[in-house]
Amino acid sequence: MELTEEVKELLIKTAKELKGSACRLFMARTVRALGKGGQRRAEEELGWNRGRIRKGEHELKSGMVCVDAFNQRGRKRSEEHLPNLLKDITAIVDGQSQADPQFRSARLYTRLTAAEVRRQLITTYHYTDAELPTTATITTKLNEQGYTLKKVAKTQPQKNSRKPMPSSIT
Repeated sequence: MELTEEVKELLIKTAKELKGSACRLFMARTVRALGKGGQRRAEEELGWNRGRIRKGEHELKSGMVCVDAFNQRGRKRSEEHLPNLLKDITAIVDGQSQADPQFRSARLYTRLTAAEVRRQLITTYHYTDAELPTTATITTKLNEQGYTLKKVAKTQPQKNSRKPMPSSIT
């Protein structure tokens, strides 16, 4: 079967508009219509991925749709690996934290660094160095919980404004 430029353009555009299983089935049917060597021709002339075509052919043969579970992929959060991590971090940092002395924000200030929190998690709660996340991740977890890693500034007394003297009023 000969593919003209118009047919190629139509097939490419149709494949781009379809998503997921529908696209794979369309590709598999097109490759079957191309005959022997259809996968190679589709890859070279249409720019289609051969693995995707094979997945579509498998779906076509079996009649079952392969589910693309994109939400199941990727790296899991450290709380999923270590379910007690946030509770343990809070237990360590709560004793060392203070509220904003001027009550301008709801954030809690702590004198501990993320490296010190990590060190205390290892010594106090018996985590291993390999299973704990990095100090940057611990910093992120502390920020998410509302802690700020800096020293608490002492409150400065506000200056009393000078009262105007009767002689200075003009």
